[in-house]
Amino acid sequence: MKRIYIFLFIFCFPLTMHSQIVNADQELFSRADTLRGGLRAERTSFDVLSYTLDIKVNPEKRYIQGFNEIEFEVRASTKRIQLDLFQNMKIDSVIFESKSLNYEREFNAVFINFDKSLQKNSVQNLKFYYSGYPKVAKNAPWDGGFVFSKDSNDKPFIGVAVQGTGASLWYPNKDHQSDEPESVDIKVSVPNGLMNVSNGRLIAETAIEDGYTQWHWRVEHPINNYNITLNIADYVHFKDQYNELSLDYYVLKENLDKAKQQFQQVHPMMDCFYEKFGDYPFQKDGFKLVETPYLGMEHQSAVAYGNGYQNGYLGTDLSKTGIGLKWDFIIIHESAHEWFGNSVSAADIADMWIHESFTAYAESVFVECEFGKKEAIRYLYGLRDIIANDRPIIGKYGVNHEGSGDMYYKGANMLNTLRSVIDNDEKWWSLLKEFHKTFKYQTIQANDVINFYNSRTELNLKPIFDQYLKYSSIPELQLKFDKNKTLYLRWKTDVENFKMPIDFQNVEEGQLSRAVIDNNWKKIEVELEDLGDLAINKYGYYITIIQVK
Repeated sequence: MKRIYIFLFIFCFPLTMHSQIVNADQELFSRADTLRGGLRAERTSFDVLSYTLDIKVNPEKRYIQGFNEIEFEVRASTKRIQLDLFQNMKIDSVIFESKSLNYEREFNAVFINFDKSLQKNSVQNLKFYYSGYPKVAKNAPWDGGFVFSKDSNDKPFIGVAVQGTGASLWYPNKDHQSDEPESVDIKVSVPNGLMNVSNGRLIAETAIEDGYTQWHWRVEHPINNYNITLNIADYVHFKDQYNELSLDYYVLKENLDKAKQQFQQVHPMMDCFYEKFGDYPFQKDGFKLVETPYLGMEHQSAVAYGNGYQNGYLGTDLSKTGIGLKWDFIIIHESAHEWFGNSVSAADIADMWIHESFTAYAESVFVECEFGKKEAIRYLYGLRDIIANDRPIIGKYGVNHEGSGDMYYKGANMLNTLRSVIDNDEKWWSLLKEFHKTFKYQTIQANDVINFYNSRTELNLKPIFDQYLKYSSIPELQLKFDKNKTLYLRWKTDVENFKMPIDFQNVEEGQLSRAVIDNNWKKIEVELEDLGDLAINKYGYYITIIQVK
């Protein structure tokens, strides 16, 4: 592919640099935070193999009851494990080998005591019975909880989104991202005339007592707890096919015609993501878009869609370039999570940038597939206006703490910067695809990402990752232009021994040059009569530029 360079002319006036904010370092974390986010012996002693979630939902009372059967392998002999369920939910019993176990509750943690030691490498099962009125979200999906709504015919329209808040808001589980069950059966009973749509494949629709129908879905790939979902409504179903991948769509009846039109974007999206990231990772579970009473969420193989069957983000363009109005943000962004977030997952919520940075970058990848590289770079550049540079992108480990919301578009612009550093588009696309293939179905940390790109490029990219991820400020390129018309450049960064190349040219001559710059002043071999004749590739690099005396 022919490289396209986009340049910003730099004139002789200073550009301000964002100041670093270290408030994240000053945060205090509670016992509840460590119970939710930490990995102590009561959690590391066992590995979840499967869940069988069997619940009944009463829409009018907003009440759920049932059980989760948890199959797990013992990794270290233990008489005590930690599961999780929000305090407001009632524990009816925990049954193991036909006997009720004792337990203690501390905040949202449930410590279960066994009468005998569970032996290492053994496989065990317990049933956790519970009931209650789950938390209702005030503004889903930004706060976790259920959404109890109605369709235009006054029928229940219900969804749930719990990313960050925790899946233990509505069902008992080992609520830590490092441990994904290998498979899940989801059985949700709802009043007759309604349908429940969950992750995976529909196994059975069974009439039960009291005017309820049970909908049984099965997931056959590893899945994160927060991705397990239910969607209850008077849905209509239509289907499509992408090569060997089944495409299933569940929407409100009044929106069927609009959905058939809007969801045509799925085919070109799949063309793009298959080419750039690799095959869809959950072939056995299929791909679904499910209409929800909230904006959207990346629920694995059952992507939540609530964007009103319109292009953009609720009809707006986050980049303010007009490019974002050419495609449906929720279809593209949330579906891209199937590759980054659902397939390749962060082991700790502190590294949620692994989910969001790559997925936000995937928006520009789709733009490039559809409209070309120049438009993709312009889209990414337009998104810089909504970057806050307020605190680090990486959160605090072990305390259920996310970093800055800049993990989306600062992260996406960081990846675009890495593309410029590598300066080889064929290699860049190969790396993205290999990255997904290498870590598919795994939970990883920041260092796994950094080590991958270092090893594959034979470059030391760690200082670059560290500057963008661990500090609020971005690299500042400082320029000096002396009376002899000699140009000097250096990077000002929080990271020591920072080194990154930069592309520039004399606009009069048009010859493109590249120099590797570090934290020391470096003389640049370029003939300039005036600094206004210098163009620096600021579109390809997310940096600030300032002239110093």
